Amino acid sequence: MYDSIIVGCGFAGAVVARELAERGGQNVCIIEKRNHIGGNCYDLYDDEGILIHQYGPHIFHTSKQHVYEYLSRFTEWYDYKHEVVANIHGEYMPVPFNLNTLKLIYGEEKAAELREKLISTYGMESRVPILKLRENPDKEIQQVADYVYENIFLHYTLKQWGQKPEEIDPSVSARVPVLISEDNGYFQEPYQGMPLEGFTPLFEKLLDFPSINVMLDTDASQLIRLEDGKIYFDGEEFTGQVIFTGPIDEFFSCCYGQLPYRSLNFVFEHYEQSDYQPKAVVNYTVSEDYTRITEFKKLTGQKMPEHTTIVKEYPIPYTGMNGEIPYYSIVNDDNMALYAKYVQLLEGYPNFHLLGRLAEYKYYNIDAIVDEALKLADKLLG
Repeated sequence: MYDSIIVGCGFAGAVVARELAERGGQNVCIIEKRNHIGGNCYDLYDDEGILIHQYGPHIFHTSKQHVYEYLSRFTEWYDYKHEVVANIHGEYMPVPFNLNTLKLIYGEEKAAELREKLISTYGMESRVPILKLRENPDKEIQQVADYVYENIFLHYTLKQWGQKPEEIDPSVSARVPVLISEDNGYFQEPYQGMPLEGFTPLFEKLLDFPSINVMLDTDASQLIRLEDGKIYFDGEEFTGQVIFTGPIDEFFSCCYGQLPYRSLNFVFEHYEQSDYQPKAVVNYTVSEDYTRITEFKKLTGQKMPEHTTIVKEYPIPYTGMNGEIPYYSIVNDDNMALYAKYVQLLEGYPNFHLLGRLAEYKYYNIDAIVDEALKLADKLLG
């Protein structure tokens, strides 16, 4: 019998499994509904030999040294600093909007004036949410804010979320602030990179431990049952720990209704040419139905001079239909109240733990969920 059962084999589940097995000496079972490990970070080689991310681009970045050092046990790193540009009416401009973007829009002289005004108002290297920038009473700063809002945020947000920037949770729009900086980097954390051999080999090493058993193609809801304060696994009472990283509403058969998410439709295209676009990721903020195009070679550093593979991302509402994947929780008061009703169903089950984007109905970057997984393991191991 197992000491702990983990549902889901993304970073949340895999890190907890490794810690409980390695540090705690536990026999751990991971139940994964998909036919592969790695969650949404799963990568593989396509038919043309290009390493692609099946569920869209994932980039590691963190300011947490202990998280970087932990993952470095299982991978070497390709030194990659993520830079994104937006295709705005056919011209490529850095995203997030920064002081370099000012020059492209306004020219050197006007940009220099605006630069000094923004620095004196907000301070160099500051991160200003777009809605806060729009509140500034200065007319010139308002003009900059209106340009950024219209050309970078408004149409992109409508595509991605089906809502205007002011209608979504402020934490969402704050992920891509206006940078009072000349750094074109999309992230500003000191530790950035891509797993040298890919995310899937990282997961293979992370899970390579004698007392970890992974069950793929397995629906946990068919094996785990909660009843009268007791947990049952495969028909037998289970007194160990259950760490659940999947969609909590689906575990309870959406008895209160489905938690709303945004999903994505990925369209992969292959070209017999060396390059497709100037950066690994190009956002389409004022045109096209897709939000962005990723060219994988530029992300991973793979050398394939005569071929390249891209993916276009089309946001769609999540309906729960077969094949759709819930990617982004839609955080608002009504949805959080619905989520709380599902959490209440777990009262009386202290050994049942929720961890991760779907289980907690919140957004996590890779480093944040690895950190949360390590904290939960510390708690469980005392």
